[in-house]
Amino acid sequence: MKYYTRTIFFTLLFSAALFTSASAQGYHIEATIRGIKDSSLIIGHYNRSNTLFVPKDTARADANGKMVFEGKTDLPGGLYVVLFPGNARWIELVYSGKETNFSFETDTTDIIGQMKITGSAENELFYAYQKELKKRTKEIESLKNNKTADAQAGIRTAQENFRNYRSKLMNEHGKTFTAQLLQMSADPEVPAAPKLPNGKTDSAWVFNYYKAHYWDAFDFSDPRILNTPFLEPKLDRYIKNLVAQTPDSLIKDADMLVKKASANKDVKSVVVFYITNQYENPKTVGTEAVWVHMANKYYLSGEMGVSEEVRKRIAEKVNTLKDVLVNKPFPALSLVDPSGKKVSVQAVQANYTVLFFYSPTCGHCKEASPLLKAFYDKNKANGVKVMAISTEHNMEEWKSFVTTYHLEELINGFDALNQIDFYRKFDVVTTPTIYILDKSKKIIARKMPVEQLEDFLHYYQNKVAQKL
Repeated sequence: MKYYTRTIFFTLLFSAALFTSASAQGYHIEATIRGIKDSSLIIGHYNRSNTLFVPKDTARADANGKMVFEGKTDLPGGLYVVLFPGNARWIELVYSGKETNFSFETDTTDIIGQMKITGSAENELFYAYQKELKKRTKEIESLKNNKTADAQAGIRTAQENFRNYRSKLMNEHGKTFTAQLLQMSADPEVPAAPKLPNGKTDSAWVFNYYKAHYWDAFDFSDPRILNTPFLEPKLDRYIKNLVAQTPDSLIKDADMLVKKASANKDVKSVVVFYITNQYENPKTVGTEAVWVHMANKYYLSGEMGVSEEVRKRIAEKVNTLKDVLVNKPFPALSLVDPSGKKVSVQAVQANYTVLFFYSPTCGHCKEASPLLKAFYDKNKANGVKVMAISTEHNMEEWKSFVTTYHLEELINGFDALNQIDFYRKFDVVTTPTIYILDKSKKIIARKMPVEQLEDFLHYYQNKVAQKL
């Protein structure tokens, strides 16, 4: 099991709180921080990750470091931060939403060690844990410098003592918000795995158990989890590292996560938005299908409320993407070449066809063209053909571009009738945009950088060969 302490600097996101509680009892938090005086401090909570912070109130420390945060409006529960001047240091506080009146005092020389809590059992528990963690960490670090057998035994003992302490805390205080936070911050504990017939540990069993229990500590019905630093990093790791990066696998797990998150509408909204956003312009080839699925199932269906203007934009993008996704046949496209002869994508006879959509005036296209020419020269003997397609409608600029960058041997296409909307029909949002098609003109890659063409084809050919 892995434990985490908060050591990352975070930026301020000055925005209104997303979630508020229904009652109106207000809050009163008194603080004494020795080493701080005559300064303004901010209190607020994390927002889905440790890089986002929502400020809720400010207070000014007097000459003795005393200050009071108070207000008549409820604060939402979450993991809170008292931010020092300059934003370089901070104090974390557990705010369950039930303990609205408490105080703490500490010293800037040793915030955790000197922390004293009054009126908050949650924070007493939280800082008892922090002190024990700090103690055992210091003990282990000291022993690491000693390579003797006794030192190694001491490290194991310290680790075991902390595991026992943590286990006891969870057993005795498992229903507290503090225990929930600590569980969310840790990886699921994997029991001893079964052995394979060869005597080795069954690593597939370990992975499957870990994945199956990854979300055990998350209560998706509790909106307070949004005001902690854990949800987005956990989502990110799960989606990108524990799920096969293929549309079918991603869609299956995305729907599973949304179903879990449906226990609370605010949590669901965040989960749906996060997953959808990851796959609008994904890093993994072919996974835009996840975005189309999320858009159709959760936004265009009306399940997630959006404005009519946003819904219209989503619908337009879905209408474009649905026909140019990986594993779809490339839509019919007919053009003319420099001699005025008709050329079409579907008529190209090749093992692989690379479509290079470009603008003759585009700087990146000019940089990419020599690389494209070199790729073609190296791979044409293997049945690779390239169709370079101008998205602009100035014939002189187009012909000049072809000759300037020595692309005459490629198949060059031009929309002489000025009838094609390359943006809406082929998702050419930026230039250059590259598609790779197989022998049957099925899309096998899209939005591929020209520098990666050769590596991708080698990868794809090896993948196909392994299936034979």
